[in-house]
Amino acid sequence: MKTILILGAGKSSTYLIDYLAGTCSSERQLILADLDLSNAQTKIQNKPFTSAVAINTSEESERKSLIAQADVVISMLPAFMHPTIARDCLELGKHFFTASYESEELRKMKPEIDKKGLLFLNECGLDPGIDHMSAMKIIQEAKNRGEKILSFKSYCGGLLAPESEDNPWKYKFTWNPRNVVLAGQGTSRYIEKGDYKYVPYHRLFGRHETLSFPGLGNFDGYPNRDSLSYRTIYDLENIPTLLRGTLRREGFCKAWDVFVQLGMTEDSYQMELPENCTFRQYLNAFLPWHETLTVEEKLADLIPDLDFPTFEKLQWLGLFDDRALPLAEGSPAKILQAILEKEWALRPEDKDMIVMQHLFEIQTEQGIKKVTSSLVSFGEDSNHTAMAKTVGLPLAIAVDLFLNGEIRESGLHIPVLAELYEPILSELENFGIRFEEKTELIPS
Repeated sequence: MKTILILGAGKSSTYLIDYLAGTCSSERQLILADLDLSNAQTKIQNKPFTSAVAINTSEESERKSLIAQADVVISMLPAFMHPTIARDCLELGKHFFTASYESEELRKMKPEIDKKGLLFLNECGLDPGIDHMSAMKIIQEAKNRGEKILSFKSYCGGLLAPESEDNPWKYKFTWNPRNVVLAGQGTSRYIEKGDYKYVPYHRLFGRHETLSFPGLGNFDGYPNRDSLSYRTIYDLENIPTLLRGTLRREGFCKAWDVFVQLGMTEDSYQMELPENCTFRQYLNAFLPWHETLTVEEKLADLIPDLDFPTFEKLQWLGLFDDRALPLAEGSPAKILQAILEKEWALRPEDKDMIVMQHLFEIQTEQGIKKVTSSLVSFGEDSNHTAMAKTVGLPLAIAVDLFLNGEIRESGLHIPVLAELYEPILSELENFGIRFEEKTELIPS
């Protein structure tokens, strides 16, 4: 009997668990381990050939004992835990799968992974994951036709379904709030028509472009931290333009940029605020002192292009109110996160939405072919989210294919090989996760 071990039963694991539990039989069993046993039991729902156990992953002997029982280990733990789990799997001779980025620590294990003939598959979720697979499909098809990729831009966002956009930001947390608050910190880099571009954090949200999806309207797209490394990943070393970015609803970036310019997303120091500090006092702490101007007037003076839609977003969050902050100790970013977690919380009836778009310019014999490949996926409710669906299903499908012998690769991989992405993309279509392509030819 083959045993699958899933470590972590968090929100993004729902579809992963459901899919793999459905494949269990007398020849395959599933163990779901989580710090919260009741949560794991709820997720597993007493399905045949499945079990739930409690685990404290910081306890080495407990962790290794459980891993030793498995053939395949899936880590849905926080990213910093993956190298620890991977080392255990390497030591115990177990295959390892994650939806998270392949880290340098994992890369250092490659020689021993190869030597033992194990498969360690990372970046097999949404972004990274579906983005790699869908992009590589188009890139490889173009190369097979002898065409040249001139430009590749790829954007992805986890947002609200239109029916749940009930606030001016048109946004709520569908994934880790801290990651959202700290998104983009550092310097973003990409290449545009052969020119290297570097965008420091304080300029990032002012350097967005507009993307459109049929029936959904416009979105802001801003650059991710590092696009240049993807030239190697996608075998596009000499491409003139390559950019990967994040999507938010139109107008979001301009409003978020106010927080960046004020320093409210700063996480490097702790604030000392008065007892019972109010929202208004918190905002005022980032504004210059003036004897007569109000907080609103000081803000408008400091942010010259502050327009009504942006002001409305700030006002909706309560930043001009005299009520007490939900948190008065911590870094500016941590306090901002506490405000947003309350205001941007998903309600049980809310539905989320994943949007992804690839924009290609491809040189053909007939001229320049512009390809727009778009994915839109909607969640069912606040538990069965589109985020969980698009993160969990690719990983579940990969594990199922591997255990069925349909994936024969070994070594350290991300899903940019046809043997990996072709069957996974095909199965994803059965769950409504499919890209719609639009092609425009500009004759030579």
